[in-house]
This record gives sequence, structure tokens and C-alpha cells, in this order.
Amino acid sequence: MLASGQIAAQVNGTYTEISLQTFADRVIVLITQLGKVGNLTQASIPQTTPLPSVEIFVQTTSEGEAQLPTPPAAIQLTPLLGYPPSNHLQTLHALYVSHVATLVWMVEVTGALSSNRRSVIVGVALQPQANPSENGLSSQERETFLGIMDLFQTTLSSTLQK
Repeated sequence: MLASGQIAAQVNGTYTEISLQTFADRVIVLITQLGKVGNLTQASIPQTTPLPSVEIFVQTTSEGEAQLPTPPAAIQLTPLLGYPPSNHLQTLHALYVSHVATLVWMVEVTGALSSNRRSVIVGVALQPQANPSENGLSSQERETFLGIMDLFQTTLSSTLQK
């Protein structure tokens, strides 16, 4: 069963906190490097949409990084509070929300919870990058993303053991 939990660590040189709070109808995840909630976005998915295979969840790449599952195409992202200040950050936040929600849904399926997929609300407040790229992810953004996803997977694993 997925329980609430939190973790904090240095990710790519920046102190990062992740909080996971579960409710009967929703899961709330806050990812912050700024000590605030940030932009809140809700991710939802139709019950009939298949999720990636669970084996993908535990595979690693040749570099030893965890391979993240591809979010389903049917995922719906709804902004709830705030808005990223640029198109680039909007896309980056959508990437975080989509992957976090997909990981939550996959853990709920592997944990033999009910087939009811709860909406996942994700708050993202990241430290601004010194040299943001408008054409895709910079190497620093990629490293930060992978570090945060690894930290989030650690959070999920620890909440399953409670």
C-alpha cells in the first residue's frame, strides 16, 4: 500500500525536498528546491488506458541509470495553481508531472491496490538554471531531472515498506 512520506537530498548540487501525501481520491507530490509549493498541476488518466510493463520500471540503462517508463499518451495535465514563466519551463514541468504520475500509477498497480487510478497532483518549484536552454533540455536540466526521478523512486520504495 502506498503511504505518505518525504525525503530530502542534494540533487545536482541543490538541496531538494520531495513530499508524498496520499488521500483516498488523490496523491499529492511536492518537488521543491525553493522551499515552496510552486506550480500545481493535476495528472489524470482514463481507467482503460494501459500502463507500461512493470519490468520497465526496474530496468537500467548501460550507464547504470534507472530507465523511466514512458508516460501514457492519454495522460491529461490540468494546471491548478500558478503557471511556469516560459514555454520552456512549462514543457519541463509537464515532463516532471507526467513521469511522477506514471510512477505513482505503476506502483499502485504493482502494490495490488484497487484498479481505481487516483489523480496525481504535482507541485514543482525548481531552482532557476543559470543558462536555460530554449531548445530542449540542457545537460544540467537533464541531470537534475534524472536525479529528482531517482530520489522520487526512493521515496516511493520507502513508502511501500511502511
